[in-house]
Amino acid sequence: MLTVDFDRLGVRPGQRVLDLGCGGGRHAFELYRRGTDITAFDQDVEELENVAAMFAAMKDEGEVPEGAKAQTVSGDALALPFADGEFDVVIASEIMEHIPEDEKAMRELVRVVKPGGRVVVTVPRAWPERICWALSDEYHQVEGGHVRIYSADELIGKLTDAGLRYAFRDYAHALHSPYWWIKCAVGTDNNDHPLAKAYHSFLVWDMMGAPWISRTAEKLLNPVAGKSIAIYLGKPRAGA
Repeated sequence: MLTVDFDRLGVRPGQRVLDLGCGGGRHAFELYRRGTDITAFDQDVEELENVAAMFAAMKDEGEVPEGAKAQTVSGDALALPFADGEFDVVIASEIMEHIPEDEKAMRELVRVVKPGGRVVVTVPRAWPERICWALSDEYHQVEGGHVRIYSADELIGKLTDAGLRYAFRDYAHALHSPYWWIKCAVGTDNNDHPLAKAYHSFLVWDMMGAPWISRTAEKLLNPVAGKSIAIYLGKPRAGA
């Protein structure tokens, strides 16, 4: 389940790409398949071990183009272990809402992308997220949980203040918004609730089969009820 549209981002084979806060690696795996030189970065070493194992399996199965490279790096998003301008593209998907010092993380993100490079940052959309917070404290008041809700204007403002130039925005995962409202209402750990189980089965059916009816419905609903907002930006070249 991808939140970032790599075609609209303009990702090309051979580019150096940083997946900042890669988590389980969903975006990193697709970037590897597309032939990029992908660095999956996270502070969770155990998660990165799983990502590295999947990278190896993908290569063994011939799922990646010749010359594509992949590595995992652990560290702190507030002090990235990379040189200035090291990456052509940086993605930060569903990470900024977890970081108390988000502006510092944004400045680091900007530092490591080269002038003329591209960036996409995704976070939970404000109004679906506010419903989750209203329904459940445990949804966000957990270790490593969400520490803020961004409005689109606030997020764009912080990213442009950090040195990026706004390009456009997109929305994703409208069909997932009701699922999280249900989970927050019945208990985020209550996976056996009939309504939560039924909706989860629907989401699995949608993700595995990509039927036209649900794909079309989500495409139409995303601008209104998308669970995530994606902000696409660029780093200006010197003098631009």
